Amino acid sequence: MKLAVLYAGQGAQHPGMGKEFYEGSPAFRAAFDSAELDFDLHRVCFEDPDGLLNQTEYTQPCMVAFACGVTAVLAQQGVKPAYVAGLSLGEYSALEAAGVFTAKQAIELAAYRGKAMAEAAKGIDCGMTAVLNLDRQALAACCEQAAQLGCVQICNYNCPGQLVIGGEKAAVDKAAALAKEAGARRCIPLKVSGPFHTRLMAPAGDALEKRFASEPFGEMQVPVLFNCLGHEKAEQDSIPALLVKQVQSSVYMEDTLRRLGELGVDHILEVGPGSALAGFVKKTLPGVVCASVETPEQLNAALTAWKEEL
Repeated sequence: MKLAVLYAGQGAQHPGMGKEFYEGSPAFRAAFDSAELDFDLHRVCFEDPDGLLNQTEYTQPCMVAFACGVTAVLAQQGVKPAYVAGLSLGEYSALEAAGVFTAKQAIELAAYRGKAMAEAAKGIDCGMTAVLNLDRQALAACCEQAAQLGCVQICNYNCPGQLVIGGEKAAVDKAAALAKEAGARRCIPLKVSGPFHTRLMAPAGDALEKRFASEPFGEMQVPVLFNCLGHEKAEQDSIPALLVKQVQSSVYMEDTLRRLGELGVDHILEVGPGSALAGFVKKTLPGVVCASVETPEQLNAALTAWKEEL
């Protein structure tokens, strides 16, 4: 069995995520509690009485704290993935799992990233739309034509038949209309707070570049497949530079999954609330076994099933 662990990005967060793990696992608690933040992580992640969890600057550290906690539990259980990757924000969790960041670093960097992205999005009338059943080239042509109204780009290559465009709302709406004319089955506007993974996030990339200049980066202990590449980095690639590029460039998740298939991965564990990545795996690598883990029960079920296969 060759296992990869995929870490979810923001979007499926909800109050209470991680609470069962926190109450039952000292390893989870140690990772979750390792960061120094300017808000009460437990209150926002487990209860969210003030409705902050869906705001990017809170979502990101909460999601990464959850993921780092689950990674600690996996390590305690002796689970050693052959590869790791993450969707957008999830790449920070993947780098923590690979030993590049400590849990404290990853959570604090996610908090910084969330604030930088929220700041970059201020004042922009933005939009993101999922486009179903239109190929990359056709959608890219629609974006190019709509760009006369503002910035619009393909920001997520999720899986076969599912792409996401983002940017300034007028341009995104125009590109979506053109996509329907070109044969897209559906165009679904998404609820977002910023034009993520487009060039409009360049100020966030600049802020991250400054932060990374004083941040220690450890050696990768497990190969990471990077969002902006869709595969492993080359020897000359710099992880800080890839993370700066990532925040303002497309996420190549379908390419990442196809590469995992080429590398012989036959089992995937999705860490995070929801099961969006499992859906992408099913459409991209239908022969690969994928389990989503949000609770201790789900983790135990996945591990039991895999042990029976060995």
